Amino acid sequence: MIYQSTRNDDLKASSAQAILDGMAKDGGLYSPVSLAEVALDWRALLSLSTQDMAAKILAALLPSFSETEMAALVQQAYAGKFESDELTPTVRVGDDTVLELFRGPTSAFKDVALAMLPVLMTAARKKCGVDDDILILTATSGDTGKAAMEGFRNVPGTRIMVFYPYGGVSPVQQAQMATQDGDNVCVSAVRGNFDDAQTGVKRIFAAVEREGLLRGKGVRLSSANSINIGRLAPQVVYYFKAYADLVKSGRIAVGDAVDFAVPTGNFGDILAGYFAKELGLPVGKLICASNANNILTDFLSTGVYDRNRPFYKTVSPSMDILVSSNLERLLFMLSKDADLVARLMKNLSETGAYEVPASLKEQLDLLFFAACCDDGGTKAAIGEVWRRYGYLMDTHTAVAYEAARQYKAACPDHGSVVILSTASPYKFPAAVLEALGEEPGEDEFAAMERLEALTGVPMPKNLRGLRERPVRHRDVIDRADMLNYVLDKAMQARW
Repeated sequence: MIYQSTRNDDLKASSAQAILDGMAKDGGLYSPVSLAEVALDWRALLSLSTQDMAAKILAALLPSFSETEMAALVQQAYAGKFESDELTPTVRVGDDTVLELFRGPTSAFKDVALAMLPVLMTAARKKCGVDDDILILTATSGDTGKAAMEGFRNVPGTRIMVFYPYGGVSPVQQAQMATQDGDNVCVSAVRGNFDDAQTGVKRIFAAVEREGLLRGKGVRLSSANSINIGRLAPQVVYYFKAYADLVKSGRIAVGDAVDFAVPTGNFGDILAGYFAKELGLPVGKLICASNANNILTDFLSTGVYDRNRPFYKTVSPSMDILVSSNLERLLFMLSKDADLVARLMKNLSETGAYEVPASLKEQLDLLFFAACCDDGGTKAAIGEVWRRYGYLMDTHTAVAYEAARQYKAACPDHGSVVILSTASPYKFPAAVLEALGEEPGEDEFAAMERLEALTGVPMPKNLRGLRERPVRHRDVIDRADMLNYVLDKAMQARW
């Protein structure tokens, strides 16, 4: 399978090259045109272990690597790094199933992909005969940064730079990043919101490519955001894993459709569900759950994407996004029209808005149900689920829970519903405490301890003692300074 730019039919790459590049040279994203050609017996996957399942799915999606090679890479990526070899357990909560994606080394769903991406990147570097160091540029709304740094920490031949919105992540998320060790990691806050940081990173890629700013300097850029197909592909696996768990528990029969509620910001996690559906998994509706920054709810309802709107800082900050990058891949795969996607993205860049054709809107209607809730609804969901079921959700999972509730009310003939749980509640302890009727106080780290004492739910080991770890990264810059910051750091022998 060859990947191509979402904006240019003539710009193609092998899966290994697409992983190395991160983005296509024209600013588009590397994407398959279709997954229909992928030979994958999804029924046979259901009886496999999580890691064996991952090896087969990733080898099918990234055919630069044989199944034998991929099995070794999967073992290298995951062995001993998660709470169990199951990686992403499922838990029954009332009538629904919660897919726990936060059982990895940084307590966020990004671990599933960002434990895998460094080994894929290293293998792709070797397969493509690249000697240059790979400099990873990543914008984060909270969880990607820590998970990416943990994954790439001290990986030979790579360096990673993370940019996060100043004041736009939780204190726990900021502390996770600011205390990250490793000789090849660098973190900086950017004055602005996540979209400012993400746009800044994309402009750096474009400027470096256009002007050859790193040519001949022994360094090339790539990305750990889900714009990189090597970051997106591992996320497909846990949809199959959740389905297999439902079959094994007797909650569904093989072939039954399952609906998935996904807290959504940059559209990568829910796009992985679309990939799973295209690979044959009986995915019913993909429930796109948004917070007060409900641009995706409006888009899926109207076909108009318009970022010209207020930006809200919410208690679910990883979803505080107005430019959902991975939506571009979906539009390309549905339309199979790179010229159309290029025009839409040009409109988005120049006017902040675009409208999809009616035929494309009809396809979106068949695939997605969109819902949103504000901070009040988020906290209400956390409190309700704790009181009724004794299950403690984080703020992002709560948005998905509320969206699933709206979906079930609107579609009473729905199938089994799986709610993707994307982070530990201990990453947002003040908001979770408040949702449980407690005064959180101003000290977020004290709030973590109070939450544990109140609920008895164990705090993740990687978050315990976070306050006492030495701060290693303190930089704060303007978005306009990001390019010079990267070029300066790229030429430094040590960070």
